[in-house]
Amino acid sequence: MQSESETSVRLRFAPSPTGYPHLGNIRTALFNWLFARHHGGIFILRIEDTDTARKVEGAVDIILDSLRWLGLEWDEGPYFQSQRLSVYRETAQKLLDEDHAYLCYCSPERLEAMRQEQTKRKQPPKYDQHCRNLTEQEKSQLKAAGITPVVRFKTPLEGETTFHDLIYGRVTFKHDTLDDFVLLKSDGYPTYHLANIVDDHLMAISHVLRAEEWLSSTPRHVLLYQALSWQAPRFAHLPMILGPERAKLSKRHGATNISEYQKQGYLPDAMINFLALLGWSLDDRTELLSREELIRHFSLERVGKTAAIFNREKLEWMNGVYLRRLSLGEFVHRAMPFLDRDLPDSVRRPLDESYVSQVLSLIQERAKTLAEVPQLADFFFLDELRYDTGLLLKGKLDAKSATGAITIAWQKLEKLATWDAATLEGILRSLTTELNLRTGEFFGSLRIAITGRTAAPPLFQTMAVLGKEKCLKRFKMTLQLLLPSCPN
Repeated sequence: MQSESETSVRLRFAPSPTGYPHLGNIRTALFNWLFARHHGGIFILRIEDTDTARKVEGAVDIILDSLRWLGLEWDEGPYFQSQRLSVYRETAQKLLDEDHAYLCYCSPERLEAMRQEQTKRKQPPKYDQHCRNLTEQEKSQLKAAGITPVVRFKTPLEGETTFHDLIYGRVTFKHDTLDDFVLLKSDGYPTYHLANIVDDHLMAISHVLRAEEWLSSTPRHVLLYQALSWQAPRFAHLPMILGPERAKLSKRHGATNISEYQKQGYLPDAMINFLALLGWSLDDRTELLSREELIRHFSLERVGKTAAIFNREKLEWMNGVYLRRLSLGEFVHRAMPFLDRDLPDSVRRPLDESYVSQVLSLIQERAKTLAEVPQLADFFFLDELRYDTGLLLKGKLDAKSATGAITIAWQKLEKLATWDAATLEGILRSLTTELNLRTGEFFGSLRIAITGRTAAPPLFQTMAVLGKEKCLKRFKMTLQLLLPSCPN
């Protein structure tokens, strides 16, 4: 058997625009892309848009934009099956001419009644071959009645089909578990089974990497290749992606439009790293892999047979690592659109990029996603904070002690000519000793006064970036809120 390096490696990602691309779709695209890049092969994009009834407006654009965002560039395409209908019709006719297929005139009503009867008898739903052996006279009568037939494949009635899957190994299906599946619909459009096979053959696809759910369709495809005397590609069916409870992935867990992850502030490289580990691994310890490392190490031997488990906490952790790896300039560049989008309308725009850089230098270590940045940093941009009075009163210092400490701090800081983190730290640490307060108690009250929250970036750096005027103003506002709560 020839190795991949000795043959022309050509893979394709073939999404259907019947919905927006989700994690499973893009994981399939990624594995095909990695395999092609690892072997120096070709990655083809093909849009399987023959299901006109279920086509979703705008889905093609989102598919293309998602691949571009992730950097999964394609070498050929996009090809559109809707522009290749004559090719599929010619192939269907060839199968009819060579007695590998037949015309089926059954109405939707008859097919539905048949399925209901099979369900009642607890039989697997499959076509009953009613039209498989029609006489020429019967065909002429049905044609004369104006019924437009579909084309069905003549599945062998006996025996079995065996194929080798690169992940699951030897797989066998008995023919009596299959049915005479439709190749060409009455509207002249091919089904997935026909168009998929024709395009893979004509595009010289060497390897088909697709979701595990298509494993049961593979014997049909093998039979089609045999009927057409075509060489079948090598198949690899990728494990499912399940939610944390090992249930089908839901929107709550991650089965959402991949572009939503872009809107939520995940980085493309983090998504690529995360998706690659959903069913594939380098070893049992390595979790952070660059795009180049993934290409270098990717192989189907490392793809597992068991379902992969989606873990949003791991994705957030991984994205945080990638955010921290960015230079400050790159972090600011990527965060700016999120600040523009999500900061309150009251914040003056355009934002001063120099000030934004100072702010984000304090935020970068804490952010897990870019969409979190406005939430972490909003108090830096607001002219006035809306204080939670309950939060002020729940500080480690009681209202009277907090009022006294903040008042003295305000008086000391008001006289400062130099306003930087080192100076502020020296003044406020000395004041802690002078007032006989614990550092955590005093600084906690100051933090609430300055930021309106209990958790924030380092206090002195935060005050330095905010500036003297804004800090003193916030001390004053805090005191006005605390004074009514102080006992006489």
